Amino acid sequence: MEAMRLIVTSRRALTSGADVPEIMTEVWQAQALAQAIGSRLAVSGPPELRGEALGLTELAGRGCGVLDTPDLDPGDLRAAQLTELDDARRTLLCLGGLLGEVGIALVGMASAAADEATYWQCMEAIDAADESRDRVLEMLRKLAAREAAALPEREAG
Repeated sequence: MEAMRLIVTSRRALTSGADVPEIMTEVWQAQALAQAIGSRLAVSGPPELRGEALGLTELAGRGCGVLDTPDLDPGDLRAAQLTELDDARRTLLCLGGLLGEVGIALVGMASAAADEATYWQCMEAIDAADESRDRVLEMLRKLAAREAAALPEREAG
């Protein structure tokens, strides 16, 4: 499935989560998807993104690692459904939005946490989501710089 469809599905699922376990599952799904997108870009994305994409893969993996692994059927794991990543810029823009929404959801859960363990789990996941989003923003900056450098070449040609 195309990356954009998976991101849109994750955003919808995150905002419609009814309770803490459901939202935590969606946060985990979003981090796993970010990890898969980072991995795909690290292997076959634009060369200037590969280092940052590898960093995204590691950070998003850490984001999954600090959360309890949800009990999902293999067919429900969105990251495993990633088959296409057509437009790196558009995908990264939307992934950045998803990671921002993940952070907001985690802040809400941390604020309402009934126990200290859940609070700290949310805090660590917020940190991972924020750092993942920073990597996404850096990749977008690099794409913009590449496009800006290519513009004079196109005008001269």
